[in-house]
Amino acid sequence: MIAERQVSASEVVAAYLDRIDEVNGTVNAIVSLRSRGQILAEAKAADAAQAAGVRPGPLHGLPIAIKDLAQTKGLRTTFGSRIFADFVPEEDSYFVSRMRDAGAIIIGKTNVPEFGFGSQTYNDVFGATRNAFDPRLSSGGSSGGAAVALALHMVPLADGSDLCGSLRNPAGWNNVFGFRTSPGRVAAGPSTELYLSQMSVEGPMARSVADLALLLGVQAGYDPRSPLSLDGDFRSSAEKRKEMPWRIAWLGDLGGHLPMEDGVLDACESALRGAEAGSFRIEPVIPDFDYEGLWEAFVMLRHASSGMSLKIHYDDAQQRELLKPEAIWEIEGGLSLTAPQIYAASTVRSAWYKTVLSLFERYDLLALPTAQVFAFDAELHWPAEIAGRGMDSYHRWMEVTALATMAGCPAIAVPAGFDVSGRSMGIQLIGRPRADAEVLSAAASYEQVCGIKAGA
Repeated sequence: MIAERQVSASEVVAAYLDRIDEVNGTVNAIVSLRSRGQILAEAKAADAAQAAGVRPGPLHGLPIAIKDLAQTKGLRTTFGSRIFADFVPEEDSYFVSRMRDAGAIIIGKTNVPEFGFGSQTYNDVFGATRNAFDPRLSSGGSSGGAAVALALHMVPLADGSDLCGSLRNPAGWNNVFGFRTSPGRVAAGPSTELYLSQMSVEGPMARSVADLALLLGVQAGYDPRSPLSLDGDFRSSAEKRKEMPWRIAWLGDLGGHLPMEDGVLDACESALRGAEAGSFRIEPVIPDFDYEGLWEAFVMLRHASSGMSLKIHYDDAQQRELLKPEAIWEIEGGLSLTAPQIYAASTVRSAWYKTVLSLFERYDLLALPTAQVFAFDAELHWPAEIAGRGMDSYHRWMEVTALATMAGCPAIAVPAGFDVSGRSMGIQLIGRPRADAEVLSAAASYEQVCGIKAGA
């Protein structure tokens, strides 16, 4: 509509700012919001450029709030930590620069847990973000602010990042789409470490698959500053499908290995049965693998990468006091590791990758819930048990998301509907390595067949 001059960027931005004023005070999804005057001045400049004949970019005039784990030049970036409460970066994260170049107007940030640790968005800088459907409940995380801002129509699109479900879980709990892209699809950086952190990725969040593809088209691409970034258009990753329907391996709870809250599997299986009315065929499958060993390997590799990235703050006695217990646990876990342990964890990951490849000889997609529980009380940091089984870490209840991460495969969270209490759940659709476009195509088919109406 902006490109066709049916509306101006100024009108669109003003409408979104009005919506933020209306609902953000309840859910606390958007933080570090710039002044209305500054934002509208950029919108007016966008309108003037268009009137002067400048061709609008894909995101021309759209108000976007960037996840507070990504750097934004000239705009406070806290990482949810008191250590960085007043930090103002001098450069953008690489994908943020791409979004600016595409015409996005950066209005503020979306809230996160401290350093992204934990799938529950709260921190000592801004407080907690509340669920879009029930402010008494958690928004998920670490992209909780992004998911809630999307669901409540405070922004048209959002960026997220994902290591242990940080895009997928909040998308599922807030009835939107979130796409964990292939490693390297979106160039990572700036960073002091460019090679080891291969489990965390950036990706788009949206209320439709078409919008996901639009944003990913801007975010994706090779950047020489990011040595593991992928070259070429991500759309070229789509394989020519010679047959229909989509063949989905439903992994469920891995034969009881994953404890699930009552109703989670029912919600997902009901949604998948609905998809079978269209172009999907579902088959329950339990791959033969040591899943406890896979989880232990995941924890070790997370310690070695995410934990060690914060060691500089742990080594400073004053800063250590500002770290939350979960961050300290990750750091100390990394300090206790030996090189043979890290190598062994990598071999487990490689074995899992081979297992996943064998599944893709028979199936197009693998499917699991986006979380093992529904959204819980926003005052609870993490659930201590699920279905009577104790959780031995702050993220064990998100084990279901580690499977895609450890395989290095693209995975999209699609809405699965609501339980009787009105709590939203999602389904992960995991695709072949680097087949991002194919996963988006499958999600678009699911969206159409199931008549998905994302958001609140």
